[in-house]
Amino acid sequence: MVSLSLDWTGELHFKNSPGFPTIDLQSSTPGVSSPPQALAYTVMACMAMDIVHIVQKARQDLRGMTVKFEGERAADHPRRFVSMQIHFDITGKVENHIVERAIELSRTTYCSVWNTLRPDIELKTTYLIRDE
Repeated sequence: MVSLSLDWTGELHFKNSPGFPTIDLQSSTPGVSSPPQALAYTVMACMAMDIVHIVQKARQDLRGMTVKFEGERAADHPRRFVSMQIHFDITGKVENHIVERAIELSRTTYCSVWNTLRPDIELKTTYLIRDE
């Protein structure tokens, strides 16, 4: 079971309650994450953590990763995500088939965040491996 708490601080601003990991959410305020942005971060992080774990378990020389997200939201309310594209920029001596398998396993089996979302959201994933 997951149990969390947010406190309303006025207008459309919420912060996590004391004793919880730092979260600061606002609606359309520059410099502060909105709830849809926070969702995007959680999908990115969940999949990236799976990929790192799987690639390292395969004893690949993973030295770095940057994850980028682009999402399209519905024009009408609820302005939900209708598509997401996640790109993994990987640095190291990592074999393509290991990354492809890691992405597939994250998407179909391990990423609890992605697997919690509506099944009609289109998800595209890409990657680039740089051996620098």
